[in-house]
Amino acid sequence: MSLQYRTTVYRDVRPMGGAPVDLVVVDGRIAQTPVGEAHVVDCGGRIALPTLVDAHIHPDKTTWGEPWVARRPAQGIADLADQDADLYRTLASPIEERAGRLMAHAVAQGTRAMRAHADVAPAFGLDGVAALGEVRARLAHALDVQIVAFPQHGVRRAPGTEALLDEAARTGAVDLVGGIDPGTFDGDPQGQLDLVFGIADLHGLGVDIHLHDRGEPGLAAIRGVIERTRALDMGGRVTVSHAFRVPEDTGETLRRLADDLADAGVGLTTVAPSPQSVLPTGVLLERGVRIGLGSDGVRDSWSPFGNADMLHRAHLLARCRRARLDEDLSAAYFTAAHAGADLLGLPRADFTRGAPADFLLVEGECLPQIVVDVPDRWAVVRAGRVVARDGAMVEAHGA
Repeated sequence: MSLQYRTTVYRDVRPMGGAPVDLVVVDGRIAQTPVGEAHVVDCGGRIALPTLVDAHIHPDKTTWGEPWVARRPAQGIADLADQDADLYRTLASPIEERAGRLMAHAVAQGTRAMRAHADVAPAFGLDGVAALGEVRARLAHALDVQIVAFPQHGVRRAPGTEALLDEAARTGAVDLVGGIDPGTFDGDPQGQLDLVFGIADLHGLGVDIHLHDRGEPGLAAIRGVIERTRALDMGGRVTVSHAFRVPEDTGETLRRLADDLADAGVGLTTVAPSPQSVLPTGVLLERGVRIGLGSDGVRDSWSPFGNADMLHRAHLLARCRRARLDEDLSAAYFTAAHAGADLLGLPRADFTRGAPADFLLVEGECLPQIVVDVPDRWAVVRAGRVVARDGAMVEAHGA
């Protein structure tokens, strides 16, 4: 739409699959009545759904749009991290180009925001952080991006990483400081958490810790995160990603852990990797734990799979949670939409008056059917403007 219009009317649209209406948007927010002359978009009876939040993605690692890369066998995280560094040195396209390609594709599939982890290690310096910052600025009209300085190679086991994390935080290049398996991988279960939380607290940033550990090491790390979050009054700014230890608990034990996480203000993310490792989202959300859903790596050294399509990821979450009923299928979508927004501190795009006019348009019968069928996105709207059509971004000034 032209910049001269304050109002856009999306005609013949079905918010959340309900009855057809004319959806009014004024100054980027859902409104009741138009202001001045309106630009009209005919939606042909399509369903409007809230755009989605990718709460955990690694755009700096991607080979999206590059010639096919054959992966090598790997034995654990350290080996995979070394292969990340090999790709960084050998891929023809720079990080900014590859990440930008992927992030624009995510927008075109209906992503409104993402938390992007950038590897920080002596092998990369702060190249990934800088590249994601440039892409964030370029896509600011269509996408909110939080950047995490992520020590994929470890902190203690990769000397020089501590100084890089501090530099990224001190210069304001990142929004959160990351960590990874402080005990089993980094060999310093208390020291890594002290360091990461110390840097974040000093510079007023959040924390997002990758935790793959299960069993007692995983529980000890979660308890360490909860303790530091409480001690530093960082509730609402701390996330544990993956948190594979959490699904090991059931019943009252799980509810107690969920209550402790909620009380401390520690959020969790899952990428729906398998029925065994996916978070028990229903119980956690019921107990007040903030939950996000993410893509993780997309066609990187770790895996040839992934597409940065959060509707597809909601489909995978529903499958991992063995959803069958309509309400369970819809819940998977809302985890990617509203719960993800809550985790990132964004307002929900829920079509209420004053809510952000951020939505995608698809052909379909109802939300559960859309989660199952994953239809093509006809259009994606950000702040009341069409930013993508038919799976591709449009010009920033276009309608």
